[in-house]
Amino acid sequence: MEVRAALVTQAGGPFEVHTIEVDPPRDHEVQVRMAFAGLCWSDETLRQGGVTLPVDLLRLVSGRDTVFPIVAGHEGAGVVEEVGDQVTGLAPGDHVAISFVPSCGTCDYCRSGRPYLCDLMATIVAGPQISDGTYRHRFEGVDLNRMCQVGAFAERVVVHEASLVRLDDWLDLRASALISCGVSTGWGSAVNRGQVRAGDVVAVIGCGGVGSGAILGALGAGARAVIAIDTDASKVERARALGATHGCATTLEAAFEVLPELTWGKNCDVVIVTVNKLHGDLIEQARSITAKGGTVVLTSLAPADLQSIDLNAAMFAMYGQDLRGTVFGAGNPRLQIPMLARWHHEGRLPVDDLITREYDLEEVEQGYADLRAGRNVRGVIRFASP
Repeated sequence: MEVRAALVTQAGGPFEVHTIEVDPPRDHEVQVRMAFAGLCWSDETLRQGGVTLPVDLLRLVSGRDTVFPIVAGHEGAGVVEEVGDQVTGLAPGDHVAISFVPSCGTCDYCRSGRPYLCDLMATIVAGPQISDGTYRHRFEGVDLNRMCQVGAFAERVVVHEASLVRLDDWLDLRASALISCGVSTGWGSAVNRGQVRAGDVVAVIGCGGVGSGAILGALGAGARAVIAIDTDASKVERARALGATHGCATTLEAAFEVLPELTWGKNCDVVIVTVNKLHGDLIEQARSITAKGGTVVLTSLAPADLQSIDLNAAMFAMYGQDLRGTVFGAGNPRLQIPMLARWHHEGRLPVDDLITREYDLEEVEQGYADLRAGRNVRGVIRFASP
């Protein structure tokens, strides 16, 4: 089968739309006709060469020295068209969300209630199909990697059933596409990993799609104040429209102009870092506005070569603070995605307010140019109907 897909063929190169070949699904695999895909910054990090593995490990999992060429995209939703043998939970016609975190349900992490750390994630950066170690996607005779084992920027995808979450067919697919990654990751960073409680003061550093989800999660958990911090004034304005109670351009501004009166010097109970480009000095900035006993949640996808961070170890220890990493906001994709999609359906989660513009697949490079320029909180690819 031939489909159109957005590829990155080399580090630093553009998103290019090409016709690729996709084989039918095999055991445990599902073919999905994509309806919507979100333009997440993680794919921009991929394009820049920041999503990779050490060369020796890349050779082990994929047999080559680079993740490129690769089908971009990891956030989306669509409709099942065909299922391979041994698929038990999905059938043609089912509506599904793409989950960049596969969950098998049987490994130690899944069985212990931590499916966001599923062992199937071992090859989500690069490599063949999870199911049997062979490839289904090719471009000009070359096997293609797929971002997070899904490659959502394609008219049709063939993925392992563990990477799909079934949705009730009345739930909105456009909203579900954004919920499948950015909104869920941000929401869970506040609720699951940050454990925001009623009455807490929360700061969110970086107010794009993931940061917006964190703001919504903190508000939903009962935070009495949420400080939106972003150097882009338009994103702060949007965050205020979502319900953030305060807005700042920097952590320094928050420290001297907001927190003294808001907390009488106590600082934030939870600080969530959701910036597009993570720099090592930002961790200490986040810690510096965190209360004693407070928590910093690091949600941003760091460049693969970032090996050190700034952290005042003495203050970190003496204040009894926590620094927590998170994947998918430490949530269960099979529970959290349908739940949040249902909340959107009920008018309790304003996902539509995050969408700045829709694009055709052929406009994906323009979408990322807009994202780089700060014109998007979340752009969405709307795929043409077959």
